Amino acid sequence: MANLKEVRIRIASVNSTQQITKAMKLVSATKLRRAQNAIIQMRPYAQKLNGILANLADSIDVDSLKVYFNQKPIQNVLLVVITSDRGLCGGFNANVIKLANRLMKEDYAGKNVTILPVGKKAFEFFTKANNNNIIPDYKDTYQKLNAESGFEIGEYVLNQFKAGSFEKVEIVYNQFKNAATQILTNEPFLPILPQNMGGKAAKNDYIFEPGKEAILEELIPRILKTQIYKSLLDSFASEHGARMIAMDKATDNAGELIKALKLEYNRARQSAITTEISEIVGGAAALSGS
Repeated sequence: MANLKEVRIRIASVNSTQQITKAMKLVSATKLRRAQNAIIQMRPYAQKLNGILANLADSIDVDSLKVYFNQKPIQNVLLVVITSDRGLCGGFNANVIKLANRLMKEDYAGKNVTILPVGKKAFEFFTKANNNNIIPDYKDTYQKLNAESGFEIGEYVLNQFKAGSFEKVEIVYNQFKNAATQILTNEPFLPILPQNMGGKAAKNDYIFEPGKEAILEELIPRILKTQIYKSLLDSFASEHGARMIAMDKATDNAGELIKALKLEYNRARQSAITTEISEIVGGAAALSGS
């Protein structure tokens, strides 16, 4: 059995850890509220835009925009893998990376797969995995997440797709459902397939002013960039939800460990007292016998 000093040190150490996890839980809860409000406000807008795009898909007759809808034999694939910058959020990052690896080894086996990591955890993993096809330019996006940074990623992806660098683009991320639930998602991004658009396509006859071509050339890239920004917001809210739950469980586990250590401490203390009493009684008996 461990001596009293060792148990006291372990209790103090676990107490300190419990205070840290409790503080991290509170911080994540505060950040989650802001991130959750952002994605809740973004979703109706993104869904409406997707519905417009799904409705227009069959009537696109602008040559410069048809490239977004054309399906070609797939040889070059881009995976936009969205993780967090930090850990301590359960399986949040590991699940995304595992899904990206499965896509590479199974769905796109034999293809040239390029990874665009958003978040340092994805960048660090695929760099250590010696994956040479990595685009590192956007790994720090979460240090300043806003519409501009999201649209910047979208602009790069659209330009590369239009240039023919990739025939398929997918986004791998955690979709936010609630604080306790994140939905692991691999979302087809390009080429655009109407059935993959999240919004509902209502068969409307649109009147374009000043002109159809000018409006669509502005609208369609914006819809696609908004889709990437929504994925970033989804992942950001999911991260804080996952971290809050992970820190809550860690705090509870620390409490259970402290209880067990205190029980061990009391047993060790009782054993030490019993030993001392036995020694005293034995010594007194020896003196009286002499």
